[in-house]
Amino acid sequence: MYPPKHHQDNNLNHLIEVIKTYPLATLISVKDNTPLVTHLPLIYREADGKLIGHVDINNPQAKLLKDQSEITIIFYGPQCYISPSIYTSTQLPTWNYIRVHLTGTVKAIKDPESIKLSIVEMTKFLEQPDDKYKLNLDNPRMHGLINYIAGFEIEINSWEGKFKLSQDKKPKDTENARTELLRANQESIKTFLDNIFL
Repeated sequence: MYPPKHHQDNNLNHLIEVIKTYPLATLISVKDNTPLVTHLPLIYREADGKLIGHVDINNPQAKLLKDQSEITIIFYGPQCYISPSIYTSTQLPTWNYIRVHLTGTVKAIKDPESIKLSIVEMTKFLEQPDDKYKLNLDNPRMHGLINYIAGFEIEINSWEGKFKLSQDKKPKDTENARTELLRANQESIKTFLDNIFL
């Protein structure tokens, strides 16, 4: 298993927290030795520990999101380059990141009302904590689009947490790496958006 053991996190609560905080996932299916990849939000359903999602029926991967199909899912937490300059000890450059890798079995949600309900539940989750918008089941726009949406749930078969956060360094260096992760993510988002929307 890679990365090394000290960069693995098997605490289920930590992995669920990544999924809930960063719900945009990468779904990977394989057909005829060719990977199909889609990026979309998935919601972790506490009641049964399954992931719930929806995809446009015109997405080629939608045909593979059927009963008993196998899938790989990746959730992406924060990440950044770590310069040796932030450490109090002599180190080499590295990259810190948080990732959750899952494998699962897909089950299609075929009932249109159940798909609509899952969309409402996803919206409610994503609107937290301010709840500024509420999607109703009888929303006419959703009624018009429901025939173009494939709903599915994923039963999780395996969990793997990759938390490379300078845990193998001195406590002060680990803390410095944490501070750098926070700083770099905030700064890189602002710089990127400023450059894109000039």
